[in-house]
Amino acid sequence: MRILGIDPGTGICGFGVIDIKKGRPTLVDAGVISTPPHTPLPERLEDIYDSLHEIITSTKPDVVSIEKLFFMQNITTGISVAEARGVCILVAKQEKLPIFEYSPNEIKKTMTGFGHADKKQMQEMVRLHLKLDQVPKPDDAADALAAAITHSLLAKI
Repeated sequence: MRILGIDPGTGICGFGVIDIKKGRPTLVDAGVISTPPHTPLPERLEDIYDSLHEIITSTKPDVVSIEKLFFMQNITTGISVAEARGVCILVAKQEKLPIFEYSPNEIKKTMTGFGHADKKQMQEMVRLHLKLDQVPKPDDAADALAAAITHSLLAKI
Protein backbone atom coordinates (compact mmCIF):
# COMPACT_ATOMS: atom_id res chain seq x y z
CA MET A 1 0.00 0.00 0.00
CA ARG A 2 1.34 3.43 -0.94
CA ILE A 3 0.01 6.47 0.94
CA LEU A 4 0.38 10.12 -0.02
CA GLY A 5 0.13 12.42 2.98
CA ILE A 6 -0.63 16.11 2.47
CA ASP A 7 -0.19 19.06 4.82
CA PRO A 8 -2.12 21.71 2.87
CA GLY A 9 -0.95 25.29 2.61
CA THR A 10 -0.89 28.11 0.11
CA GLY A 11 2.72 29.25 0.51
CA ILE A 12 4.05 25.84 1.47
CA CYS A 13 2.15 22.60 0.90
CA GLY A 14 3.87 19.56 2.39
CA PHE A 15 3.73 16.11 0.86
CA GLY A 16 5.02 12.75 2.00
CA VAL A 17 4.79 9.36 0.33
CA ILE A 18 5.26 6.13 2.24
CA ASP A 19 4.96 2.45 1.44
CA ILE A 20 3.47 0.03 3.95
CA LYS A 21 4.78 -3.52 3.75
CA LYS A 22 3.97 -6.03 6.49
CA GLY A 23 2.72 -3.18 8.66
CA ARG A 24 6.00 -1.24 8.42
CA PRO A 25 6.22 2.21 6.83
CA THR A 26 9.13 3.18 4.60
CA LEU A 27 9.85 6.57 3.07
CA VAL A 28 9.37 6.90 -0.69
CA ASP A 29 9.49 10.68 -1.13
CA ALA A 30 8.78 13.86 0.79
CA GLY A 31 9.06 17.57 0.25
CA VAL A 32 7.10 20.74 -0.25
CA ILE A 33 5.33 22.60 -2.99
CA SER A 34 6.27 26.26 -2.54
CA THR A 35 4.51 29.16 -4.18
CA PRO A 36 6.02 32.64 -4.27
CA PRO A 37 4.55 35.23 -1.89
CA HIS A 38 2.77 38.17 -3.51
CA THR A 39 1.74 35.94 -6.42
CA PRO A 40 -2.00 36.15 -7.11
CA LEU A 41 -3.89 33.35 -5.35
CA PRO A 42 -5.28 31.79 -8.56
CA GLU A 43 -1.72 31.33 -9.86
CA ARG A 44 -0.58 29.84 -6.55
CA LEU A 45 -3.49 27.39 -6.60
CA GLU A 46 -2.64 26.42 -10.16
CA ASP A 47 0.98 25.77 -9.13
CA ILE A 48 -0.21 23.54 -6.28
CA TYR A 49 -2.57 21.69 -8.63
CA ASP A 50 0.09 21.10 -11.29
CA SER A 51 2.79 20.08 -8.80
CA LEU A 52 0.54 17.72 -6.87
CA HIS A 53 -0.69 16.16 -10.10
CA GLU A 54 2.94 15.53 -11.07
CA ILE A 55 3.69 14.00 -7.64
CA ILE A 56 0.69 11.68 -7.92
CA THR A 57 1.64 10.69 -11.48
CA SER A 58 5.24 9.90 -10.53
CA THR A 59 4.65 8.15 -7.18
CA LYS A 60 1.33 6.40 -7.93
CA PRO A 61 -0.19 6.33 -4.42
CA ASP A 62 -3.12 4.06 -3.57
CA VAL A 63 -4.74 6.51 -1.13
CA VAL A 64 -4.40 10.10 0.07
CA SER A 65 -4.35 11.19 3.71
CA ILE A 66 -4.86 14.92 4.17
CA GLU A 67 -4.80 17.07 7.27
CA LYS A 68 -8.06 18.83 8.11
CA LEU A 69 -7.97 22.52 8.88
CA PHE A 70 -8.12 23.79 12.39
CA PHE A 71 -9.35 27.19 13.52
CA MET A 72 -6.92 29.90 12.56
CA GLN A 73 -6.76 33.35 14.12
CA ASN A 74 -6.06 35.05 10.79
CA ILE A 75 -9.24 34.44 8.77
CA THR A 76 -7.60 35.58 5.51
CA THR A 77 -4.85 33.00 5.89
CA GLY A 78 -7.42 30.37 6.89
CA ILE A 79 -9.46 30.98 3.76
CA SER A 80 -6.48 30.70 1.41
CA VAL A 81 -5.30 27.51 3.14
CA ALA A 82 -8.83 26.11 2.77
CA GLU A 83 -8.69 26.90 -0.93
CA ALA A 84 -5.33 25.16 -1.26
CA ARG A 85 -6.76 22.17 0.62
CA GLY A 86 -9.67 22.10 -1.81
CA VAL A 87 -7.27 22.00 -4.74
CA CYS A 88 -5.41 19.08 -3.15
CA ILE A 89 -8.66 17.18 -2.66
CA LEU A 90 -9.70 17.96 -6.25
CA VAL A 91 -6.47 16.56 -7.71
CA ALA A 92 -6.79 13.37 -5.66
CA LYS A 93 -10.46 13.00 -6.59
CA GLN A 94 -9.72 13.49 -10.30
CA GLU A 95 -7.10 10.75 -10.01
CA LYS A 96 -9.81 8.53 -8.45
CA LEU A 97 -7.87 8.11 -5.21
CA PRO A 98 -9.63 7.40 -1.92
CA ILE A 99 -9.24 10.39 0.41
CA PHE A 100 -8.97 10.17 4.19
CA GLU A 101 -9.03 13.27 6.39
CA TYR A 102 -7.57 13.63 9.87
CA SER A 103 -7.58 16.58 12.25
CA PRO A 104 -4.26 17.86 13.61
CA ASN A 105 -5.21 16.51 17.06
CA GLU A 106 -6.01 13.06 15.63
CA ILE A 107 -2.62 12.98 13.92
CA LYS A 108 -0.80 14.13 17.06
CA LYS A 109 -2.63 11.65 19.27
CA THR A 110 -2.01 8.77 16.87
CA MET A 111 1.66 9.61 16.46
CA THR A 112 2.56 10.49 20.06
CA GLY A 113 -0.35 9.44 22.27
CA PHE A 114 -0.93 13.12 23.13
CA GLY A 115 -3.28 15.32 21.10
CA HIS A 116 -1.33 18.49 21.87
CA ALA A 117 2.19 17.30 21.05
CA ASP A 118 4.62 19.93 19.81
CA LYS A 119 6.45 20.00 16.48
CA LYS A 120 9.64 18.45 17.86
CA GLN A 121 7.76 15.51 19.36
CA MET A 122 5.92 14.96 16.09
CA GLN A 123 9.07 15.13 14.00
CA GLU A 124 10.85 12.68 16.27
CA MET A 125 7.98 10.20 16.05
CA VAL A 126 7.98 10.47 12.24
CA ARG A 127 11.74 9.81 12.31
CA LEU A 128 11.27 6.76 14.55
CA HIS A 129 8.37 5.30 12.55
CA LEU A 130 10.33 5.62 9.30
CA LYS A 131 13.66 4.59 10.89
CA LEU A 132 15.40 7.71 9.56
CA ASP A 133 18.75 9.04 10.76
CA GLN A 134 17.40 12.59 10.98
CA VAL A 135 13.99 14.21 11.30
CA PRO A 136 12.46 15.00 7.90
CA LYS A 137 12.80 18.62 6.82
CA PRO A 138 11.15 20.97 6.27
CA ASP A 139 8.43 20.83 8.94
CA ASP A 140 5.63 20.73 6.35
CA ALA A 141 7.06 17.56 4.79
CA ALA A 142 7.28 15.96 8.25
CA ASP A 143 3.66 16.94 8.92
CA ALA A 144 2.59 15.36 5.63
CA LEU A 145 4.46 12.17 6.50
CA ALA A 146 2.70 12.15 9.88
CA ALA A 147 -0.65 12.32 8.07
CA ALA A 148 0.35 9.34 5.92
CA ILE A 149 1.61 7.32 8.91
CA THR A 150 -1.57 8.16 10.83
CA HIS A 151 -3.69 6.69 8.06
CA SER A 152 -1.63 3.50 8.02
CA LEU A 153 -2.04 3.11 11.78
CA LEU A 154 -5.75 3.98 11.99
CA ALA A 155 -6.65 1.91 8.92
CA LYS A 156 -4.52 -0.93 10.34
CA ILE A 157 -2.67 -1.47 7.08
